[in-house]
Amino acid sequence: MSELRVVLLGNSWSQRSSVGNFILGTTVFNTEEEPDRCVRVSAMLKEKEIVLINTPDLLHPNMSEDRLREHVETCERFSDPGPHVFLLVLQPEDFTEEHKLKLCRVLNLFSDQSFDHSLVLISTPREESPGLMETYHQHPPLKEMIRDCHYRFLWQKHLEPAELLTRLGQVVKEHDGKHLNCRSDMEDLMMMRRIHRRRMSGLMMPHSLSEDNL
Repeated sequence: MSELRVVLLGNSWSQRSSVGNFILGTTVFNTEEEPDRCVRVSAMLKEKEIVLINTPDLLHPNMSEDRLREHVETCERFSDPGPHVFLLVLQPEDFTEEHKLKLCRVLNLFSDQSFDHSLVLISTPREESPGLMETYHQHPPLKEMIRDCHYRFLWQKHLEPAELLTRLGQVVKEHDGKHLNCRSDMEDLMMMRRIHRRRMSGLMMPHSLSEDNL
């Protein structure tokens, strides 16, 4: 595999950007200014091209469904022909049940197989105390997200870039080097959006839907 395509998701732009910079060993993402669009960067590491797609705050409660779908479509284009891994950068203190449900929604928009290609990276707590990591490991939304991702997770603390890259590579190996195929899911998504637009414009009534009309 000459290229590794990774989509960064999570509940903090700053954390996702820091992890992206950490992986590539250089500052490519501005951790302070969050854009309202997806950002794609790439770099060569050990004769392999690493492609990172960072996303705006897709878990924000004010993110509309249409806007969410647009961002997912952009991620799919940026990771064409499909992402190898979704790296879920989660800040335990702020990861709520609402965030978990929204994140599951995002992953399902890509494909119902997205969880099989996902790795959870638990970011370093802002304030540490004895036993804090174990406490967060038992935090219900985080614990359920880890379970949904088949218990693939890492703690960011003491993690080295090479170790993270190795773990990302292991996720790819689990699928024989194959990327996630989002194409059929995205085609269905685009079809539904066309139907929705036509309904809203009054060009099509619900009872008259057919593939010939699309």
